[in-house]
Amino acid sequence: MDPLLSELLAGQPAVLLVGPRACGKTTTGRRHSRGVIRLDRPAEATAARADPDAMLADGPFPLLVDEWQLVPEVLGAIKRAVDDDPVPGHFVVTGSTQADLTTAGWPGTGRLIRVPLYGLTERELEGKAEEAPLLDRLLSGGFEALPPSPPEPTDTRGYVERALRGGFPELALAASETVRRRWLASYVDQIVSRDVSQVGAVRDPARLRRYLQALAASTAGIPTLQTLLDTVGIDRSTATSYDTILEQLFVTERVPAWSSNRLNRLVRLPKRYLVDPAFLGPLLGVDARGVLRDGDLLGRLLDTFVLAQMRADCAVSELGLRLFHIRDANGRHEVDLVAELPDGRVIGIEIKAGGSPGSGDAAHLVWLRGAVGDRFIGGVVFHTGPRAFRLDQGILALPICTLWQ
Repeated sequence: MDPLLSELLAGQPAVLLVGPRACGKTTTGRRHSRGVIRLDRPAEATAARADPDAMLADGPFPLLVDEWQLVPEVLGAIKRAVDDDPVPGHFVVTGSTQADLTTAGWPGTGRLIRVPLYGLTERELEGKAEEAPLLDRLLSGGFEALPPSPPEPTDTRGYVERALRGGFPELALAASETVRRRWLASYVDQIVSRDVSQVGAVRDPARLRRYLQALAASTAGIPTLQTLLDTVGIDRSTATSYDTILEQLFVTERVPAWSSNRLNRLVRLPKRYLVDPAFLGPLLGVDARGVLRDGDLLGRLLDTFVLAQMRADCAVSELGLRLFHIRDANGRHEVDLVAELPDGRVIGIEIKAGGSPGSGDAAHLVWLRGAVGDRFIGGVVFHTGPRAFRLDQGILALPICTLWQ
């Protein structure tokens, strides 16, 4: 995100960084700022509430305003400052919640460019952050050009261990597995017992945890609302409230269903995901060995892991890619992810736990190609094996680690 932020601040007065708590927003914001206001410090929060305009007036600029959601009044002051003097590079604003971002009358509209920030990707951890994302490279070279097989392929256990490690910087860079496990458990505890108070009232944190566990068990799936209600023992309005809270805190997300006038009877329900696959560990009480013994859970973890890489790649892509999924109403055809360009062309993506996919693993991509015609650019079947090879015309089988190698 650093090059993008530099470009935005060179041409716009204010940028809003949003993302999960502890994903690196403050650290990133500091690198692009000369001054810092931390609203999680009581003295600075008190001063901001008393006179936010005066708090922001003296800079130095660019000025980082950290944890805006603790003193929401500061956004009104930023709006007024930008309206009065719309010079580029005045404010970098960060926050750990999406609360109020879509409400009517929110003062950031037209003044703050929203930039999503997530945890570290494998590409960053491998020291290759400056390389173009995989889909950008495939679109540039064409799907007829087969990428080389990765020089150091990862096996299934390696993928599982990377996924359960997660992308939070403190986790990804920690040397001790014990530290990682306890950090994640503490993170989940704080989300369900403390952080939820920022975005809504939860009377029963234990029940919220059970709901989150049910979502974790069905990550990368389309669970019916009734299934979730029956599993946790809550009503529809409570589930809706929980969904809103968990998404505002960047713990879960929904990947919308793709639609087309060339395809009828598509399921309109979104797929549900944990934002970071590492949450599966503390929520379901599993480690790498446990995941490898459960085929269903292995597939869900890998799907969630691949989405975590592609979500971040799409955020920095120059192509304006958006991610969807496809499932038809009778369940005969399903495509794990669909990356759509602004002009409506699509790339189909399947994620397989096996290491040697065959033509049958590309069947849904072949169906999509026939259904949408020239809107279909190409397809990728990600797998856990070591080799890249061609499955069909315009459809490639690529090791998952091709995302970063």
